[in-house]
Amino acid sequence: MGQRSGQWSTSLRAALALLSAGALTAGCTVIGGEEESTTGPVTVTLVTHQSWAVPQEVVNAFEQRSGVRIKIRKEGDAGELTNKLVLTKDNPIADVAFGIDSTFATRALDEGVFQPYTSPEADRGPQRYAVDPQQRLSAVDVGDVCVNIDSEWFAENDVSEPTSLDDLTEPEYEDLFVVPSPATSSPGLAFLFATVSQFGEDGWSDYWKDLKDNGVKVVSGWTEAYTQDFSGSSGEGDRPIVLSYASSPAAELNADGTPRTKALLDTCYRQVEYAGVLAGTEHPDEAGKVVDFLLSHEFQATVADNMYVYPTREGVVLPEGWAQAAPLPSEPMSLPGEQVQANREQWIKQWRGLLEG
Repeated sequence: MGQRSGQWSTSLRAALALLSAGALTAGCTVIGGEEESTTGPVTVTLVTHQSWAVPQEVVNAFEQRSGVRIKIRKEGDAGELTNKLVLTKDNPIADVAFGIDSTFATRALDEGVFQPYTSPEADRGPQRYAVDPQQRLSAVDVGDVCVNIDSEWFAENDVSEPTSLDDLTEPEYEDLFVVPSPATSSPGLAFLFATVSQFGEDGWSDYWKDLKDNGVKVVSGWTEAYTQDFSGSSGEGDRPIVLSYASSPAAELNADGTPRTKALLDTCYRQVEYAGVLAGTEHPDEAGKVVDFLLSHEFQATVADNMYVYPTREGVVLPEGWAQAAPLPSEPMSLPGEQVQANREQWIKQWRGLLEG
């Protein structure tokens, strides 16, 4: 009797140990005969570009109501981000990506980087910029690329302001224009596409030859061009014409609220940034909630003040002064995605031969 009792006691302890281990493995504890979940929120990794800037309280509010925690990973600009996603598509580095723009969207789609997801928020405006019938990408913001000028420099030097792409090849604007390279910069690539749109596949190269002859300065990226060489921003450079964005003048205001710079709206190329659920994510439902968040009114209301881009959602009020300083271009240039995908690398190679050869 005593021996059987000891054996039973030993077996019971082993069973209880197994039960306890199983409960812990499942993320549960047994309290009062009932299971209580101890599983925390699901963490979704959002990979994006270096310009990501969102008030933390907005992110916190989303996390609290959704049970999803967002982990941010930054990967350079849109081009670097796209390359990274393509190279890692078989072992994705995140669950959601935001920042693939219209200059690279077709490449990411053709490479199968994203999986289909239709957000219930998409019909609030983002569908206007749809690029994929499978709805693998949702438009989050618009940041049209335009030539910007330092209006005060032109007034002080008694030089008439340029208004068009053609003007930039005229002698009075010699050595005044700085542009980021289309081989290394997303806005630079958008400007190359603008010249193709404006002058055609047979004429854009001649236009770039004229720019080169007129002293255009090419630098590696937008930051260098805008903050170091452009006279109208913090760098106080010596070039009063720069490639930037339609929204850039909103960041360059005098004390009385008037803009010091101006975007030339007849030079703009439409650039849209997209978000999507990455193929192969282990958290597709939670990743979809993050895309919903990026299209929500709550998030969209932050993008102008924090990332200097325009929301895609209808009904979002822009900051005061944007109507004067940074109106959204009404007729920007654009190219069909199929044409961009078929010719992107060839155009870049041709451009290199013209400007760097």
